[in-house]
Amino acid sequence: MLFIILQFFINDEHAPIQVGIVDQDQSEETQLVSQLIEETPLSSFLELRGMEEQQAIERIEDDSLSAYIIIPKQFTEDLYQGRSVEFPIVGNPTQPAQSQLVRELIESVTRHIRASQANILTINYYAKQLDMDSQTRSDLLFEQFKEYFFYTIGKDRIVNESEISNAATSNPLNYYSLSFWFTFVTLWLFVIYNFLSKEDTVRLKQRMKLYGVTELQQTLAKMSVTLMVATLFSAIALFLFHSLFDWDMTTKDYGRVLLLSLLYSTQFLFALGMVEIIIFSQKLRLLLQSIVSGVYLLISGALIPTIYFPVFFQKFIDYVPSVEALHWVQEIVLNNRVFVDYIPLLLLTMATTLIFIGTAIGKERIQE
Repeated sequence: MLFIILQFFINDEHAPIQVGIVDQDQSEETQLVSQLIEETPLSSFLELRGMEEQQAIERIEDDSLSAYIIIPKQFTEDLYQGRSVEFPIVGNPTQPAQSQLVRELIESVTRHIRASQANILTINYYAKQLDMDSQTRSDLLFEQFKEYFFYTIGKDRIVNESEISNAATSNPLNYYSLSFWFTFVTLWLFVIYNFLSKEDTVRLKQRMKLYGVTELQQTLAKMSVTLMVATLFSAIALFLFHSLFDWDMTTKDYGRVLLLSLLYSTQFLFALGMVEIIIFSQKLRLLLQSIVSGVYLLISGALIPTIYFPVFFQKFIDYVPSVEALHWVQEIVLNNRVFVDYIPLLLLTMATTLIFIGTAIGKERIQE
């Protein structure tokens, strides 16, 4: 945000805001802070120079300096003793906007220092308990100050800086071939499952009851057969697609992709099975299962990349199993990802399984 605001005040790229740094403490710590301020990412907009306070005052008066920052005396002592550290700023009355921007920058640096200070105080307390001599303790505190200081800065950069990539445009052939494979997996599950399902006659249902075969057991049997056949087809198709499109995959990557496919297939079959248990009409059941399959594919990103979905919608689709599965498959195949988080997909599969079993048992009890 600060970069955008600065653009309005600086028309000439060769005329950055002039800022002075007056170091009254002259310690290693303050030199580190001065160096950090001078090497800030805003250095293309700000020109920071160390100087004496009298020189800074004179430059403010002749309007060649927008503001100067004072690192006060006893800064290091206050830092290690837990007292609040501040950086007074003297602004140029004729340049209030530039002075305000400098103030915002220094407040950001101060927050980093305070985050480091909390850790330093803890270390200093325990170092005193160990009867460590003053010089050794000071060296230790300085090293810890640098470590925590740069850690907090790095932490903020990790949080604030992110790269958004669209694999559909950067690598369209591999993206859509992988999406094609994922679509085939979903369609195979739907077709095979419905091929094994048929309208049972009243006589057949009665015979199944006499043999002690419940509707839940029949549905689970169909799911098991569908899962085995579809997994076999998926593995063969994955090998063919890899050979045809030259995907960069290792043997371990094959295992990861097939495991994700297995979890996704299991969850998807339980969703189809739930529709079968709830809906009695064969035609209506087939219609709803078709809708479920279409929604899974549409939201997954296989047909339309999820990056094109509305932002508010993207927050919720992470909880859809097809989105989670395809995301990690893409990470493995397209981005050579080694780590895969199976837990969200596993939890979704377990939740669907429990709901399915509960629904099936409840239906059987009602029918009894």
